[in-house]
Amino acid sequence: MRFVPKSAFGQTVLLIGILLLINQVVSYLSVTYYFIRPSYEQINSLLATQVKGILASEMLAADQNKQERFTERTGIKVLSPEQSMQQGLQHSTYYGFMSAQVSEQLQEKAEVRISTTTGSDSPYLVWIALERFPSHWIAVPISGLSEANISPLTMYLMVIGILSVAGGWLFVRRMNRPLQALQRAALQVGKGEFPPPLKEQGSSEMIEVTRAFNRMNQGIRQLENDRALMTAGISHDLRTPLTRIRLATEMMPENQEWIQEGIINDIEDMNAIIDQFIEYARQDREEVRENTNLNELIQELTQARHVEESHHIDLALQNVPTLSLRRIAIKRVLDNLIENAFRYGSDHIVISSRVDNQQKRVVCSVRDFGPGVPEKELDAVFQPFAQGDKARGSTGSGLGLAITRRIIDAHDGSVSLRNHPQGGLVAEFWLPFRR
Repeated sequence: MRFVPKSAFGQTVLLIGILLLINQVVSYLSVTYYFIRPSYEQINSLLATQVKGILASEMLAADQNKQERFTERTGIKVLSPEQSMQQGLQHSTYYGFMSAQVSEQLQEKAEVRISTTTGSDSPYLVWIALERFPSHWIAVPISGLSEANISPLTMYLMVIGILSVAGGWLFVRRMNRPLQALQRAALQVGKGEFPPPLKEQGSSEMIEVTRAFNRMNQGIRQLENDRALMTAGISHDLRTPLTRIRLATEMMPENQEWIQEGIINDIEDMNAIIDQFIEYARQDREEVRENTNLNELIQELTQARHVEESHHIDLALQNVPTLSLRRIAIKRVLDNLIENAFRYGSDHIVISSRVDNQQKRVVCSVRDFGPGVPEKELDAVFQPFAQGDKARGSTGSGLGLAITRRIIDAHDGSVSLRNHPQGGLVAEFWLPFRR
């Protein structure tokens, strides 16, 4: 079990709590040993002196009249066990450390008890019994003992500790807020989004970090805009000569039809690659999310694929909850995975969906029965322009899976590839329930 928190906020609060606890323990022990303990030692010394005086005057062996006159002069009583029980001994508390100190000073075994009294100037009554005189109890009234009570000190230290920890928690929480805002903004940038500039607040170091992040965010946004503009310009400039080539190809003589067909296929492939470049640069950030059932999107794409007789799709769909999705973007994800499964895998694929209630997410997988991908290249194929699946005869721009990962990341989900134990490749992604 891990007791140390991982966050800087939790670690700081824990450190403050530990330091305050050490301070409280040291304060408690210091007050006990340097103030309370000397007071009790002084009281024990006075009690031993009183007992020595009583023993010197042989008051324990005197008659009852002499004991009563002694009580009137000093307030100290010499009582039998029966009288002691009637006057409060039965409600007294035994104190071992006082008994030990009094016994040490008297040089004989003594038992010390303390009881409270009502309606008297002395709120405490100390009961002392000596081993030599088992039939007598000495009752000594004493005042000022309540000043050494430990309970108020304990409450005081507890209140100070709680207030200190609460103050430290509020202070650290205030310092931690800019870090949390910076973390959320960094996650947005990682998903291809660009949050507004963060408010510069907190300590001087935190202000400098926030300012640097805002500059970095602005620079990345400008680079993305420039890249999108450049990609759109290049795509436009490429389509114009491709269109002229296609028109020229259409006018070729019939005896060169085999050349014409090859050129047209190449032009279509180049147009498809250009479309992928545009899709990768656009990121579909403008599309609004809608409440959508993932199974409906799967069925729509499956129905569209039925026009190709050589392709066969099996569905294993479970009931899934409605998700907040960008419909066109998720359809592009599904279409990319299905297209890859048919192109590089097999003519027969299986699409399944299920609910992971424990992780609060919907899982969708597309499995083919092809040769699969080497284990070391499974994650590399998600990089832009990567051609990691050479074993499957990969051809193309290498942007399909990169676009897929970017879309899934924008939905707070994850996508992965794995080889099935019985052959083929499984492309799987999950999306969280709507928050």
